[in-house]
Amino acid sequence: MNRAELIDLISDKAELTKTSASRALDALLEGVTISLQNGDPVVLVNFGTFTVKQRAAREGRNPSTGEKIKIKAAKVVGFKAGKALKEAVKA
Repeated sequence: MNRAELIDLISDKAELTKTSASRALDALLEGVTISLQNGDPVVLVNFGTFTVKQRAAREGRNPSTGEKIKIKAAKVVGFKAGKALKEAVKA
């Protein structure tokens, strides 16, 4: 599903115009982004939890040359699916 399809779904399910659905989606994504930038988790009950994780520096290899390279530490977004989402996907 892409952004346009998601906006169509929100519009239909919430009985909103596509413009309103687009603004609602933008607000949601902005809120999630701001929360994660501040280091706060985003918990959506029965859907899942978004968190910021610290990935340690490590040594890797350049796939084309086999040469060892250093990979810097980085912050990454993690997602853990909630129980209801896991069960919905299983069914």
